[in-house]
Amino acid sequence: MTEKLATLIKQRGPIQTIGVFGMGYVGIPAALLFADVPGIEHVYGFQRASRTSGYKIEMLNQGESPLKGEEPGLEDLLRKVVSAGKFSCTPDFAKVAECDAVTLAIQTPFKDKKDLLPDFTPLIEGIRNVGRHLTPGTLVVLESTITPGTTTGMARQLLEEESGLVAGEDFALAHAPERVMVGRLLKNIREHDRIVGGIDDISTKRAVELYSPVLTAGRVIPMTATAAEVTKTAENTFRDLQIAAANQLALYCEAMGINFYDVRAGIDSLKGEGITRAILWPGAGVGGHCLTKDTYHLERGVQQLGPDALDWPGDIASLYITSRQINDFMPAHMLRLTKSALAQAGKTLAGSKIALLGWAFINDSDDARNTPAEPFYEMARAAGADVAVHDPWVDPATAPDVPAGLSRDLEGVLSGADAVVVFAGHREYRGLVPIEVQRLCGSARPVIVDGRNVVEPDGWIEVGFAYRGIGRGDKNGHSIQEIA
Repeated sequence: MTEKLATLIKQRGPIQTIGVFGMGYVGIPAALLFADVPGIEHVYGFQRASRTSGYKIEMLNQGESPLKGEEPGLEDLLRKVVSAGKFSCTPDFAKVAECDAVTLAIQTPFKDKKDLLPDFTPLIEGIRNVGRHLTPGTLVVLESTITPGTTTGMARQLLEEESGLVAGEDFALAHAPERVMVGRLLKNIREHDRIVGGIDDISTKRAVELYSPVLTAGRVIPMTATAAEVTKTAENTFRDLQIAAANQLALYCEAMGINFYDVRAGIDSLKGEGITRAILWPGAGVGGHCLTKDTYHLERGVQQLGPDALDWPGDIASLYITSRQINDFMPAHMLRLTKSALAQAGKTLAGSKIALLGWAFINDSDDARNTPAEPFYEMARAAGADVAVHDPWVDPATAPDVPAGLSRDLEGVLSGADAVVVFAGHREYRGLVPIEVQRLCGSARPVIVDGRNVVEPDGWIEVGFAYRGIGRGDKNGHSIQEIA
């Protein structure tokens, strides 16, 4: 802690004006919760007026959320803080100069997973825009998931270059990673513990001051900036690892002709002091912005230290990267299940119509980032199938990289389908009626492939479907019922 920075922050007084870069699934709820804190005068949501995302500015300033998934309380809170004049969205980055604290919640995907090269281009642009208008005594917080060492390295360097100020002397700098899941954004920010890591003690203390008023149940856990970076990447890596373990076990159960969900219930039944069996659920694949790339950030953080930094058995692959590869394999397994079921019905992938249900990566959400449905879609089309896609939540007009013809007309997508393949556990799919789907398919031997365990196999088999499901070795080898 330097006396100069402590004096500058004392002169500023309490945090009253906040800027949030990145109006997405992290930035929007964070900005609204900041704006709702008593004593906060104004929160600026910074958003580029770009062709692809500039529409958010007008929507947010009119009190309308651009996030169209089910997000309890978000729209109400947005209208409240906009009406109170405490929140506004702007493309004018010069307003950073008015802020006591600025956070950045910008995506950090990978250019090439093999080379472990992240695409920090949007984040770098955001950091530079902050630095150009940075004033002494301001707190800057990176919320984006980043390679360990980025806060004290690249981010600090860019901010100092653009501002002419010195981190730890003229401005505070910290990392406080987001820990949210779509569908419960406000709840997660309020109730999850907040990891806060500054480059020095006073930066950590100022960041704690920023986040504490937002928490209702969670607590602030202070640490160093690099430890905070590792915490975020590691917690997502461990979740990905747990999902991969469930997926591998599901594949084993399929091979052995047993029901994964019976096995899971048996494992989960063992309880007692010191016993932990945190087994998750298998599925058609892992999507979203975080789990699909955070493992690579963690791996890159270690690799950047040099070849001699890590003591590791050289002939053993990284457990974390292997888990990532297992989860990336699941869409290909879904295609194999589809091919198997079609063959049982006397058909081939080539020439078949597939009704792909669910483009979002998670149920009851419009978030389609890195959806596992996309590799399945591409592989099925490459094999000669005609693939129609349905999703009741994803808006083709605003969602990036959606397939041509993505529809919200479920009956239209199901009409004439040889195979129905479920990729998302949307509630709309949990109520599908087998006989009605069969009527729409118009086939005596249609196929149902369940990637999210949302349908009860027997009801579909009884009306003539060829059924396949992740982990359902007990049903995947069934005989097709002949229906008169």
